[in-house]
Formats: sequence, C-alpha cells, structure tokens
Amino acid sequence: MHILVTNDDGVQAPGLLALAQEMRKLGKVTIFAPDKNWSASGHVKTMERPLRVKEVFLADGTSAFASDGAPSDCVALPLLGLVEENIDLVVSGINPNANLGHDVTYSGTVTAAMEAVIAGIKGIAVSLDSPEGHKGLLDYSCAASVARRVAEKVIADGLPEGVVMNVNVPYLKENELNGFMITRQGLRVYRDALDERIDPRGKPYFWIGGEAPTGVDEPGTDFGALRAGCVSITPLQLDLTHYKAMDVLKKWKF
Repeated sequence: MHILVTNDDGVQAPGLLALAQEMRKLGKVTIFAPDKNWSASGHVKTMERPLRVKEVFLADGTSAFASDGAPSDCVALPLLGLVEENIDLVVSGINPNANLGHDVTYSGTVTAAMEAVIAGIKGIAVSLDSPEGHKGLLDYSCAASVARRVAEKVIADGLPEGVVMNVNVPYLKENELNGFMITRQGLRVYRDALDERIDPRGKPYFWIGGEAPTGVDEPGTDFGALRAGCVSITPLQLDLTHYKAMDVLKKWKF
C-alpha cells in the first residue's frame, strides 16, 4: 500500500507529521505538500507558471517533497509521474480546524483529496475541530488515529467511484469519543466582515475578517456530529448537479 500524504497548511505543519506517522502503520508513505500555508485556497491548479519542488526534512527527520504549488498541485504532480511508484490512496490533513458544510468548497485540505478522486485514486480529507482561541500546541494524536482507522476501512472495503471522504474529528482524547457517525453536510454560518484600512501612502486596502464561523446543530449533520462528540464522516460527490432543479429548468422556454 502506497499512501500519499498532503495538506494545505504547509509541509512543516505538525498535523501533517502526525498524519504521516500514523499512515506509515498501513504502508509506504510519500509526503508531498505545499511549501507555505494555502488555507482556504479552494480547488486551484497552477497553469500559468512553472512549479518547483524540493526535498525537505520534517521534525522527525523523514524526508518530504515541498512544492510552491497549491494543495491540488501537490497531488497532481506525483500522480502525473513525479513520483514513479503508483499511489493507492491520498490522505490530506490534518487541518487544525474543522471543514464543515460549505467549508469544503474553500478548503485546500478537502480539494486536495478531490484532486485524487478526479484522477481515479481514493481520497480522504481529515480535519480537527480545535477549540476557538486555543493557545499552545494542538494535540493531533486522536485525529491521526481516527485517520488511520478510516483509511484502513477504505483500503479494506473500497469507496464508490467519485466519492471523497471528509472526516472531522472532535478535539477529544480517543477514549472520550462518542463513536463514528456517517453524516451529511450541515449548514455553516459565516460571520465575515469587511475591514477597510489605509496604507502609509494614503490608499485604501481591505481585509476580510470577522468572527469565527459557527453552524446549525442538526442531527445527522457534520456540525451536529461534532457537537455530540462523534467523528463525522461525510461522503462527498464531485457531481454537483442539482437534479431536481433540472426538472424545473427543463420547463423553461428559450
């Protein structure tokens, strides 16, 4: 089993290291990740400039590939041949914050796993629901163990074609989890605000800021599962077609 591990937080992110160490229990691991943080980058593919790759070493001394491309590039490059050995599974993470509801369209963590599925490879995205305002180092051990358990099931049982696994883990110890729940996307509530400032030359510039997003706590949703202390596993599909809307639109006269 050859597993590609990537993320959107950068190759030196502690969540990536924790994930890679746990995936090594399942097989050979190749680490290929961005050389900087690409959080909320969405599904990006670099087409208008060359991509550069270099070997780096992680905190445990193992080697990894770092690219100046986006998370999706860090999946596309090895699958296109930069890594010669065939890859069986792509696991992306561990993101330090949950990716729930509409977050999946923004998340480089999730879209890196989507890039794998587009190429016909199984893809899993893993995120940790860390406490808002947490100080100090995050504990990724539970999320890494959960990622391994999910990956084991995917390896053993497979996935339907075109499905991306979006896994969100509560910030708990493993023995405190209330189980695993198969969920649907919930409703994310964003509280963005525009912050306008003036630069030293008197010209305006803007930040998109605001408070951290919340969500609607509904049973059966990713947000609801985390609130119940459960691991949320949401099967996402790449086909975004709204089939019921097609039936309505077919009645339009052009």
